[in-house]
Amino acid sequence: MDLGIKGKVAFVAAASKGLGRAVAEELATAGASLVLCARNAENLNLVAGQIVESSGVSVLPVAADVSNAEDVARAVKAGIEKFGRIDILVTNAGGPPAGGFEDLSREMWEATTRLTFNSVLELTRAVLPGMKERGWGRILNITSITVKQPVENLMLSNSLRAAVTGFARTLANEVATDGITVNNILPGYTRTERMEELARAASAREGISEAEANARWEAEIPMKRLGEPREFAALAAFLVSERASYITGTSIPVDGGWVRSLI
Repeated sequence: MDLGIKGKVAFVAAASKGLGRAVAEELATAGASLVLCARNAENLNLVAGQIVESSGVSVLPVAADVSNAEDVARAVKAGIEKFGRIDILVTNAGGPPAGGFEDLSREMWEATTRLTFNSVLELTRAVLPGMKERGWGRILNITSITVKQPVENLMLSNSLRAAVTGFARTLANEVATDGITVNNILPGYTRTERMEELARAASAREGISEAEANARWEAEIPMKRLGEPREFAALAAFLVSERASYITGTSIPVDGGWVRSLI
């Protein structure tokens, strides 16, 4: 399927591993040029080189911390200086620490607000004027299934990702007539480094093995397996495509059926 984004410029945050990398690879396959950011410059440059080699698209890696507003502005500016514009924004950040309310300090709440919520605001603030000027844009926020069905012991994720959902749904209405769509994509239990982190946390908290933690999650999923990053990336690429021009304000899970709600 031709997604209609060949020659478009996509900014993908937290793109050196996991879901961010999978989305970047999928967009490159569809012919989009890429601006990639992540905190670890060495890993990011390695991934950028591999994407260039496999797809032939132009890729600009920019080491940046999305929880830092100055880093966000610098990364977006670098992308615009190289390509002239940003057509597609995929917001993403590392998962917040696990824990219940009494486990979390004020500092942890503030840090997660910067990482999970403020990063979306600042990235959007940086790219939206250009999208409105050109009359075309795609904003896609990688959030979590926790916004539809809270997950035990993920107080920070349950709370702050829900805030992103409210922001995105409201923004979608504000920019709909500008040719810009705003959507959220909700990963479920997917085979990434984040799942390894959560398995370690469950192991330490409950005295079970990491394998037992994974098996328990798989048992909750109707498909009885973890998702693969490429399965997630396929929907992400469609939602930022020309083909998805009438889809906005949505939050779509990619979870093997884990969320039990009707809508």
